Amino acid sequence: MEIAVLALGCFWGPEIKFSNIDGIIKTEVGYCGGNTSKTTYKEVCTGNTNHAEVVKLDFDEKIISYEKILNIFFEIHDPTTLNSQGPDFGTQYRSEIFYLNDNQKNIAEKVLNETNKKLSGRVVTKITLLNNYCAAEEYHQKYLEKR
Repeated sequence: MEIAVLALGCFWGPEIKFSNIDGIIKTEVGYCGGNTSKTTYKEVCTGNTNHAEVVKLDFDEKIISYEKILNIFFEIHDPTTLNSQGPDFGTQYRSEIFYLNDNQKNIAEKVLNETNKKLSGRVVTKITLLNNYCAAEEYHQKYLEKR
């Protein structure tokens, strides 16, 4: 089992899309890349925490590769818009790949460079070492209550 953590705008749409892909075992919405290891949606929306909304993916690398996940990542959002996706604006909606090790970093750089060539050098996606990830607890609780 491996983990991928990706920021690509509001986390709800991407979480649904990734949850329907063969090899993705579990999805979780959360925040990453900010100043602290715990935060809330309300705090993130102030723009002062530096967190991005992310989807954390647990995946079986025997079924789907990290590279394939990153290709899907670039297909399902616009990596050329800075701090926005669709109607959502703010640094929490940025495009960013949070890597866990050097292998993920190398694959992310390769896929980003390939995508950037296809999009005439307009990609603004960042590649960053995973830091200060926290689950969006308030949303997980609401989700569990609805089940």
